[in-house]
Amino acid sequence: MFGSTSDTILEIDNVTKSFGQVAALKGMRLKVRRGRVHTLLGENGAGKSTLMKILAGVHEATSGEIALDGRPYQPRNPQDAAALGLAIVFQELSLCSNLTVAENILATREPRRFGFINDKELVVRARAIVADLGLPIDVSEKVGNLSIAQRQLVEIAKGLSHEAKVVILDEPTSSLSDSEAEILFDIIARLKSRGVAVIYISHRMEEIMRLSDDITVIRDGEYVSTHDRDDVTIETLIALMVGRRMDEIYPPAAHEQKPDATPVLSVDDLTRDGEFENISFDIRPGEILGFFGLVGSGRSEVMNALFGMRAATGTVRFEGQPVRFRSPAEAIARGIGFVTENRKEEGLVLSHSVGWNISMAALSDFTGPLGFTRSRAERTAAAQEVGRLAIKTHSLDTPSGSLSGGNQQKIVLAKWLLTRPKVLILDEPTRGVDVGAKFEIYKIIRQLAAEGTAILLISSELPEVLGMSDRVVVMHEGVIGATLSGAELNPETIMAHATGFKS
Repeated sequence: MFGSTSDTILEIDNVTKSFGQVAALKGMRLKVRRGRVHTLLGENGAGKSTLMKILAGVHEATSGEIALDGRPYQPRNPQDAAALGLAIVFQELSLCSNLTVAENILATREPRRFGFINDKELVVRARAIVADLGLPIDVSEKVGNLSIAQRQLVEIAKGLSHEAKVVILDEPTSSLSDSEAEILFDIIARLKSRGVAVIYISHRMEEIMRLSDDITVIRDGEYVSTHDRDDVTIETLIALMVGRRMDEIYPPAAHEQKPDATPVLSVDDLTRDGEFENISFDIRPGEILGFFGLVGSGRSEVMNALFGMRAATGTVRFEGQPVRFRSPAEAIARGIGFVTENRKEEGLVLSHSVGWNISMAALSDFTGPLGFTRSRAERTAAAQEVGRLAIKTHSLDTPSGSLSGGNQQKIVLAKWLLTRPKVLILDEPTRGVDVGAKFEIYKIIRQLAAEGTAILLISSELPEVLGMSDRVVVMHEGVIGATLSGAELNPETIMAHATGFKS
């Protein structure tokens, strides 16, 4: 059956998976060795998540064979997979917001006494798990009160809360700060020292080159190649992954900035107690204004206030007129769009179709005088955005939740592009998106700027901010540390202001 060796812990041979007429995996193969990090690299829609869900017992393979520790491996569900020695931390969070951190970590495995959950023992065990992993989390806190980054750490603790032979980490650092990511990297090193194999999925190439021992590239549901990390370069991996070379990750600006142009949006002394204070900036048509800061700097909170999601004091002028948006609907009506960082909970209705999600923010444009929706025009416009952003979907009627994370992010972007915004807020627009899809999104951003749209780009990826922004606002602990342009736009200067370092 398998030609496994003593150091092979997991082997996949000729695995296929079809959903109706669509083949998500075709003849997939993989060999994972003990005590090593094996990265699975591919664009969104390449089949990575499908393969991981088969290993986790969420899906059953259509054909092929899998062996774990030399024995046939066919988990019936995630609990079965865990019992057999496989742990997985999915990219999309699966936490219950109304439960505590402890209750989430030990869900379905709560300690009991006389048939009832032993709350005291539950907290003790959860604290031990969190302490062992070195995570800065209060296990008594409700998950709904945590930031996205903190929730990601809870998801990691939940996945690693039982002994495993193989640990799968799917985009685990997508919402973590550098310091939090270092905690995770230390955990991975300890897992390796214990002989645990780690299957790692990430789109951050520098991170992949730092952590990986072995790298397998897949494309369009098929195996491409496997390499020792020391034998390949980032450029080679990108070419293998997307099937083409990309000489430039960040496309050049298509137009020159006009510094004397009248700002489309001006903000003065915007303040919300406990979150941010005295935030002042302006942005001109066609400008990409980057916002950078470490987790907790207040970047996203400022954008939520601008979009009418949170009350704040201060002065906001839109096209020269004072405005105060009391709701997102008012902001949208004036020409502001917002691609949220949390697409799953705030950007999409996952149970609804691709077409419905794309057109939902612009429905008024397709409504006739009698209140009826012009369905043909609506579908035509949605289809154009699908083609424009190269969204991989079977049809406009496909449920958005069935698409890959990167394609879901493109749907959120398409939704706002259809409203033809004058100002577009992009909060982590490429979070969890592969290199190929990032390049496509960057091209769209450049095109929008060339057409006169003002872009507020919030990102925790410093290369992204540097590669795409005309100017950068750096925030630290709720205030603006600096607004940089020209020669000041370099990693050292930005990080110095982001950390509050004073030379």
